[in-house]
Amino acid sequence: MQITVDSEFKELIPPLSFEELTQLAENIAKDGCRDPLVLWNGVLVDGHNRYDICKRNDLPFKTIERAFENRSEVIEWIITNQFGRRNLNPYIRGILAIRLEAEIAARAKANLKTSSGGKNPQPLKISTKAVDTREELAKLAGVSNNTIHKIKKIEEKGSEEAKKALAKGEISINQAHNEIKTKERREERVKKIVEISKGNSSLEQIAEFYPVIYVDPPWRYEHSETESRAIENQYPTMSLDEIKALDINSITTDDCIMFMWATSPKLAESLEVIAAWGFSYRTCAVWDKQKIGMGYYFRQQHELLLVAVKGSPPTPKPENRPSSVLSYPRGKHSAKPVEVYEIIEAMYPEMPKLEMFSRNPRAGWGSWGNQSA
Repeated sequence: MQITVDSEFKELIPPLSFEELTQLAENIAKDGCRDPLVLWNGVLVDGHNRYDICKRNDLPFKTIERAFENRSEVIEWIITNQFGRRNLNPYIRGILAIRLEAEIAARAKANLKTSSGGKNPQPLKISTKAVDTREELAKLAGVSNNTIHKIKKIEEKGSEEAKKALAKGEISINQAHNEIKTKERREERVKKIVEISKGNSSLEQIAEFYPVIYVDPPWRYEHSETESRAIENQYPTMSLDEIKALDINSITTDDCIMFMWATSPKLAESLEVIAAWGFSYRTCAVWDKQKIGMGYYFRQQHELLLVAVKGSPPTPKPENRPSSVLSYPRGKHSAKPVEVYEIIEAMYPEMPKLEMFSRNPRAGWGSWGNQSA
């Protein structure tokens, strides 16, 4: 006999795992296809896996026709029938409940039109009142109403990776839902910080508060007159007290993150500056310059990029968190890798950024410094 497989009906049936499918095939090979396939006017409604196995292995099977008024009633029957499967995880049950809710809502809308037109309404087996429907669906699915609410949010805002992991039971609904809530809170905080950053500031030419600042202090190396003179020939330096005295709070938002370069000999002084500016040290990255330099104890091949915060700026999204080891060749004296701009931009794409002691202003950034003309 001719059997039609309807793609919409088939997609309503959650797939079996490899182990479950293998066991079903072994059972049919041993005992035959004991349960008849369910058809509606020749269209397969239940038994898709058994049908595939029997066709593939040229095994006999039986069929039974069921009477349904329309496709909508078939969909309701398929979903409620799937709720009887004990191996379905809560996420899959919730997805089916949401699909059934949409079907019921569509039929209720159709009934409203047909009843006013004098035609017979479509049969409904579940209440069409919104609250009652949600409660009945949750009960049918074997999950809580709150679980269905969370799954709806996951379907709307969750990543495809999270949905696949949920279907496989690799993560919980609460985990996926909490990730969305964390993302929403971060987005809201970023939005507020960006709005605050549009205010005015009194520090020289800077007319904006910044939530992200990038600093390469012009350290003065008092311990070596020769080295200090060489650095002064490249750019004007500042003493520790001069750097600490800068009124950074007048150009930064209350919630701010700072990226500060520090050479190994200036690490302690860098931490002093961080504290003087009202920030707290959090972590650092290491720049491997790929070329060895001078040094009194170790021949220096790296610099540190310190991360400090004030207030509660959001952390970067997980996918935007770079490696703590940055390996780029060193350029001209004191020049930092251009890739670091790109890293910071990727970490905080939504926020305005300011570079302090800027020598070559970057498009899209604010800049301050005696070489940032």
